[in-house]
Amino acid sequence: MSEEKITYADVEEYQSLFTLAPSFLLETFARRNTNLVLKFKSIIGSYMDSLTDIQKEKLYIILSTDIDELQGLMNEAYQRTQIKQYEVLSNPNYKQFINDNLDEIRSLLKYK
Repeated sequence: MSEEKITYADVEEYQSLFTLAPSFLLETFARRNTNLVLKFKSIIGSYMDSLTDIQKEKLYIILSTDIDELQGLMNEAYQRTQIKQYEVLSNPNYKQFINDNLDEIRSLLKYK
């Protein structure tokens, strides 16, 4: 795999996905460390089946990126947009929430 990184432009491109859940709900899920991927497994699985090769490559880059780096990117997105969902995802207290959900995506990909 290349040494590519996810950038703010990539985040901006998928802003609608980050804002699907209201920020207060996302924060509740994060605080409880809810496995959202498991809850929405069939929806996420069918979405992953429809990804283009470029989208799959970006997903693999995300899955191999350090959580601290991803949260830094979420903080940058929040600073630029003031979208609360980015603020929630940049909160260091929710690192485990992000890690666990990314691990679940990794598990889904193993069975594809």
